[in-house]
Amino acid sequence: MQLRKLTSWILGILGLGTLLGTGCKPASSGATGWNYNDPANGGFENHAYGDQETGPGLVFVEGGTYTMGQVDDDVNFAWDNIPRRVTVSSFYMDATEVTNAYYREYLYWLERIHGADNPELVARATPDENSWRKKLGYNENYVKYYFRHPSYQDYPVVGVSWLQANDYCKWRTDRVNEQILVREGLMAHAPDAQSAASYFTTDGYFNGKFESGTEEGKVRSFNPNEEVRSIRLEDGLLLPEYRLPTEAEWEFAALGLIGNSYQELVAERRTYPWDGHFTREDNSRSAYYGQMQANFMRGNGDLMGVAGSLNDNGDITVPVQTYAPNDYGLYNMAGNVSEWVMDVYRPLSTMDNEEFRPFRGNVFTTKQVAADGTVADVYASTEYDLKLVKTELTAYQDKGAKTFTAGESKVIEDALRAIETTEGQLRNKQFDVAWEEMDLFLEGLLDIDEPDVQNVAEVRGFFSRNVTARPGEVRYREVRLEENLNRDNYRIADNIGYRDGDFESSIEYEGTFTASEEETEGNDEAPMYGYGKSTLINDRTRVYKGGGWDDRAYYLIPGTRRYLDESKSSASIGFRCAMDRLGPPVQLSGY
Repeated sequence: MQLRKLTSWILGILGLGTLLGTGCKPASSGATGWNYNDPANGGFENHAYGDQETGPGLVFVEGGTYTMGQVDDDVNFAWDNIPRRVTVSSFYMDATEVTNAYYREYLYWLERIHGADNPELVARATPDENSWRKKLGYNENYVKYYFRHPSYQDYPVVGVSWLQANDYCKWRTDRVNEQILVREGLMAHAPDAQSAASYFTTDGYFNGKFESGTEEGKVRSFNPNEEVRSIRLEDGLLLPEYRLPTEAEWEFAALGLIGNSYQELVAERRTYPWDGHFTREDNSRSAYYGQMQANFMRGNGDLMGVAGSLNDNGDITVPVQTYAPNDYGLYNMAGNVSEWVMDVYRPLSTMDNEEFRPFRGNVFTTKQVAADGTVADVYASTEYDLKLVKTELTAYQDKGAKTFTAGESKVIEDALRAIETTEGQLRNKQFDVAWEEMDLFLEGLLDIDEPDVQNVAEVRGFFSRNVTARPGEVRYREVRLEENLNRDNYRIADNIGYRDGDFESSIEYEGTFTASEEETEGNDEAPMYGYGKSTLINDRTRVYKGGGWDDRAYYLIPGTRRYLDESKSSASIGFRCAMDRLGPPVQLSGY
């Protein structure tokens, strides 16, 4: 077993004082007077805790209050970003955008673990390398080389949808926490894991669904009825999940006002993530005086300047640590690529959202539990949003009806029949059977090897893009109205459209309308937002922030906001991860 760090956590969790017979008296409860960590008193554990460990790639962002929203001219006259004072808690954020190398590491892991049994999961995660293509521009070199060639390994990954970015965050959480357990000698290193039961997930570990295969990963228990136990959430060893930042967090971090304030007074309002109001370094005493401070389009047709004196040294994106970081240590919070954030887009979000930690997009869930109250088993098969798959597959069938061969049409018809069969089984509560048979159908498609059938990959793609659950994940479900009848803070699970997009906030709502389950599912048919008719806003429309390499300077202003469907991607949109800060809003020294 490798050496462990001598932190206060390790000293407490192993009870070294007791083990070594030092005679140290256990701490006692200020409420009951009973000793903590004492088997003679039942063994309730309460250990010293230092501070939250900073996860790989992250920097600490001290929170506070600021004016969120557009504080400069609204040149697009969108009227969707009214300034408002809000407060953001302290949190952690990636110093850079996620790079091609980081994302390829993710794909490699997926291919190694799921490539044989669940290739849909690999296909779902793969970036859209064709996002570089332009109808009247030659970008085939980027289509072929940008994501995979080592020349671009430190460049930001692009062509990644909001859904793909979220999946990456979940995967990263599990890999980081797995590494922490291995580092502390609490889990055997298992790089050859190949099944849902054998590869590590944080949720599965905390809920006893991960098969570690070793007793070495246990620590001493002070419970008189057991000798050893696994690490628990109460121990504080494992990190919170990586996730996308909220719109408020991203904007706050981009402004970096911590370097521009004194005694709660902001010395000078910033237009961009740096001091001053210009895109060039305007400090005459700086060695970089006159140089561009971000990678963006300076004007019509000018993406890099004149040969011999390139203004930003980037024709497309640039390596993620190019240019000086802002006062939080964050690189490229203006320019290079725009970045996904967690929020669902609504025009009036800045006015509707809470003043503390504002966010729109909550869908409250809870873990599925068995009859005895324990957490239900993990998913055994990949599950899909069959409603979306059927909608997209039907549109695909209609558009290509004249070009499909008889064999290709049969593949589509078979897929639609398989969906109908699975939906029927799900209605009859035959959950495991339904998804197992869907897996068998998709596996069967791989056996098709006929020259006139060339659409199998496309048909499988409709499934891979609409995955809702993966093997090995702990089962969750949305909370139900009937279990929240006594609550005042919320009742239903889906609060995305609350006060702006649900039926109650519609101009057609009269207070007596009772929506059916079908009418309230999602937001596409709601009277306020007629998606595809008068607006592109629905519950799957997500915000992205900042300017990219092909944007004008206006979009470098942190307050600007744009939106795109969560399943779509662009050659100028990337992402970076964030993490909650637990405990006090300031870091303790030495962590």
